[in-house]
Amino acid sequence: MSTPGTTVVVVTWRGREHITACLDALARQRPHRTLVLDNASDDGTAELLARHPSAPEVVRLPRNRGYAGGLAAVLPLVDTEYTAWLNDDAVPDDGWLAALEQALADDPGAAAATSSMLLADGSTQSVGVALTADGHGVDLVLSGREVFGFCGGAALLRTDVLRAVGGVPAQFFCYYEDTDTAWRLRLAGHRVVSVGPARVRHRHGASTRPGSRLFHRWNERNRLLMLLRCAPLPVALTQLAHFTALTAALLLRRGPQPPNFRVPLRIQVLAEVLFRLPATLAQRLAVGRRAEVSRRAVWREWAGR
Repeated sequence: MSTPGTTVVVVTWRGREHITACLDALARQRPHRTLVLDNASDDGTAELLARHPSAPEVVRLPRNRGYAGGLAAVLPLVDTEYTAWLNDDAVPDDGWLAALEQALADDPGAAAATSSMLLADGSTQSVGVALTADGHGVDLVLSGREVFGFCGGAALLRTDVLRAVGGVPAQFFCYYEDTDTAWRLRLAGHRVVSVGPARVRHRHGASTRPGSRLFHRWNERNRLLMLLRCAPLPVALTQLAHFTALTAALLLRRGPQPPNFRVPLRIQVLAEVLFRLPATLAQRLAVGRRAEVSRRAVWREWAGR
């Protein structure tokens, strides 16, 4: 039997209600290694994993380190050419892995391939990630072959390249670890492609609650950290200043505000960014030392496109 080319990493936390469908679908893919990272689930997920007929390898952490932390924790254990990231609430079509592997085999300049993620109603959630004019990462529902970044819920990466650009930002916990990684891949001179036939059905929000306070906290914080790590410095500082100024202006407003505009949340985000600033600037220097393409060139080509 030939050695599998891909390790599919499934990060789970309290995934008992949905991870079985994910593992059943993985059992129908071409030969690969399945590695499940269990973030200290306390709902019976561990027992379910032990009983699943596909017998996935399981690494169980003593505490929940989030999606980014889970991916980072198992990266040293991956010994295959490719690493796939897959949400535990995602169910790939039977040819999913074959389509992603073929896309990277056919395109040596691409370091990551992103899937077509479909919602339960059949509508498209993501075929890749775009970079907005103010530095947000947003899901694309229509695209050509090449995209700025990949959706981390279902993607395939070259393992050696992922390690070479610094791995996964474990400190993000959840959200923007994919867009930050895409930034670093592009700075290192690599590309990201969208693979339409690689379809995944996604039970969006089964593991986290989109729109919750935690969701907005992680999104707002990690976008700023990503820009400070990867973007041109004037862009990063402008966005940090804009976030700060808007937070101050919101102090004078009365009435209900959308969750991400609530002042206590924004103050917490600023405090966390400032607390992490020395480490983040050190990471920025490391990203810069590895870069083959300037931050400004990547920004000019992709921001607002």
